[in-house]
Amino acid sequence: MTIYDELVARGLIAQVTDEALIKDLINNGKATFYIGFDPTADSLHVGHFMALCLMKRLQLAGNKPIALIGGGTGMIGDPSGRTDMRQMLTPETIKHNCDCFKVQMSKFIEFGEDKAMMVNNADWLLDLNYIDVLREVGAHFSVNRMLTAECYKQRLEKGLSFLEFNYMIMQAYDFYMLYQKYGCNLEFGGDDQWSNMLAGTELIRRKLGKDASAMTIKLLLNSEGKKMGKTANGAVWLDPNKTSPFDFYQYWRNVDDADVLNCIRMLTFLPLEEIDAMDKWEGAELNKAKEILAFELTKMIHGEEEAKKAESGAKALFSSGNAADMPECELSDDDFNDEGNIGLLDILVKSGLTTSKAEARRAVQQGGVSVNGDKVDDATITFAKDAIKAEPIVIKKGKKNFRKIK
Repeated sequence: MTIYDELVARGLIAQVTDEALIKDLINNGKATFYIGFDPTADSLHVGHFMALCLMKRLQLAGNKPIALIGGGTGMIGDPSGRTDMRQMLTPETIKHNCDCFKVQMSKFIEFGEDKAMMVNNADWLLDLNYIDVLREVGAHFSVNRMLTAECYKQRLEKGLSFLEFNYMIMQAYDFYMLYQKYGCNLEFGGDDQWSNMLAGTELIRRKLGKDASAMTIKLLLNSEGKKMGKTANGAVWLDPNKTSPFDFYQYWRNVDDADVLNCIRMLTFLPLEEIDAMDKWEGAELNKAKEILAFELTKMIHGEEEAKKAESGAKALFSSGNAADMPECELSDDDFNDEGNIGLLDILVKSGLTTSKAEARRAVQQGGVSVNGDKVDDATITFAKDAIKAEPIVIKKGKKNFRKIK
């Protein structure tokens, strides 16, 4: 099976512009491809997983990845999928986030001479002259066509700023620069980026001539990646300080039955024959599939030792209601009142299980909180410092969020 056929079999490809040429590029290791990452936080999250795994697969097949960090476009903000304008970041914040990204990406792809590259589009976007952009780039864009793009439709209903309107032009210019500077001939992106990606192809054709079009093929990733990593408490991060290895494992251990095999195909490097055999699994066997998924992905991000600890902790938790390796929250004397007590709502906030007391109260009232395995319906319950010192308590919120309180 060729690498392209494997991508298809794993459900990673949704749409292509020229399949024959793309097959030749990828299967023969001739693709220099890029995927863009906007540095809107100081950690990648599991929604980036599909892109990172794809980069690793293609690099192993001899192709060259370029991780394009949007240090320049991050100062504008991508309007795709948004109903409001993104917060603009400072240059210092963007640089810090870019540095964090490279550390995390290095777990997937190998950087170095003649290997993967990390490029920041701030290197060319921040020095652009506005008049030059209008003449050299803007002249090749039709406003009428731009307004039909999916990435703008939602924002048009509430008001699209001219700042955001320029995002497509900037992304197209990225591909144009990468093509010229590094011989980049392929771009990957999610469904919501398709219009922006096609704009880059068109810009290269117009600027460099029709002969260049054969080297500007784009491939569209399946939109499943956009659905991953979203929880009631926000994103599931790759940074262990934001999402512990235990919580990371638990997230994947608790995916829906209908999604587990798709996730295994798209995100793990297990042989397809082994995964296909799981198609017949039902009931308790699906739980085994979830454990395989959770272990493989936790190992990929946090290492085998942390994956084993998370796995054993999860099994202990489900079998006995306790686990040595679950995330902990250590209370200090200042967290208790003058009587030496602390309220359940305060613990939920302090431990990070909820972001506010209001959210904590709703969780209790809706029956989503338990202490040491017993559901709690009284939001005013308190716990004594001496009792917690003598024996830590385990608080569970929802189906998959646990904390040991010490």
